[in-house]
This record gives sequence, structure tokens and C-alpha cells, in this order.
Amino acid sequence: MRTTTPSSSSFRRRRIALVAATIALGILLLMIASHTGPRSGQRSVQILNPVASSVGTNATLSLPHRKLLKRAAEVEPNRIWGDKCSKSDIVINQGPTPPLPSGIPTYTVEIMNVCISGCDIAGIHLSCGWFSSARLINPRIFKRLRYNDCLVNDGKPLVNGNTISFQYANTFHYPLSVSSVVCR
Repeated sequence: MRTTTPSSSSFRRRRIALVAATIALGILLLMIASHTGPRSGQRSVQILNPVASSVGTNATLSLPHRKLLKRAAEVEPNRIWGDKCSKSDIVINQGPTPPLPSGIPTYTVEIMNVCISGCDIAGIHLSCGWFSSARLINPRIFKRLRYNDCLVNDGKPLVNGNTISFQYANTFHYPLSVSSVVCR
């Protein structure tokens, strides 16, 4: 017959409690993973769970996809019918940069001509709402003509492969998207 001392009994209870807590945590992670599967705009990240890995399975959790620069929705040109270029050949990336000394957030905008057929694109107009900036922007690079109509590069061609960039300062970022272009 085996006798147990109070210290070995409390050690055994602590060990059982630790194993039970680990199993409960594993079950909780699996439940969260099953209820938060990947959704549109999100990616899955695989996280190894110590309890689940001992059984031979992994738990998967979803995290929102993090992008530093936002990109406008793309529409492919109909090149079969001879379209030389389209609005989708202009790509706009926009992201936060360090704020002004006054604390106003700033954003950097990059406007790129990514035309595959080597075309220069002029007359680039963007949908820009009531765009305004606390920081002066060179009007030859970017200016608001009226509500929801901003002109890029003073209407001059943006050469294939080139990028125009500028910074603006406002309390929030403006969503910018291409509204019209002229192919050259």
C-alpha cells in the first residue's frame, strides 16, 4: 500500500489543475477559430496550439489584413478590342506619414502609370470629394477643380512607368479614385 504525503498530494492537484487549464484553453481557441473563419478582406494566420498540436491538429485564427497603403479598385481594360489604356492603368496608393508639428495627420499619395502597352496617360482626373490640405500642395502636381474633381500633373501626360507623389495634411484621409483619363 502506498502512502501519500501532503506535499505530493498538493503537487498532484496542481499538476491536474494545470493540465485541465491547458485543455480548456485549447478548446477555447478551437471554438474561437471555428467561429471566426476567414472573411472577405481578411487572411488566415495559423497559430500552433500546444494542446491541439499534441493531438496533431492546429488552430486557425483570422486577423484583418494589414495594408500600409490603400489601393483603389481595379477595372481591367478591354485590350482585345484595341483599348490602348484605361482608368485601371493609373494606380493610386495612399498611406499615413508622420504628423505636422501642430499634430495634424499627414498622408502621402502616389499616383503611378502602370500601362502595360507603354502608353502615356494625360488628363488624369480623380474623384476626391471636398479634398483640402493644411499643407500646401504644388497645384501643378495636384489640385481640386471643384467638388469631387481633382486634376493630376496639371493635365499633362504621366509617362509610362512614372510616379507622381505628394503629401497632404488633414484630420482624416480622403478616398481617391480615378474618374477619367485621356490615352496618348
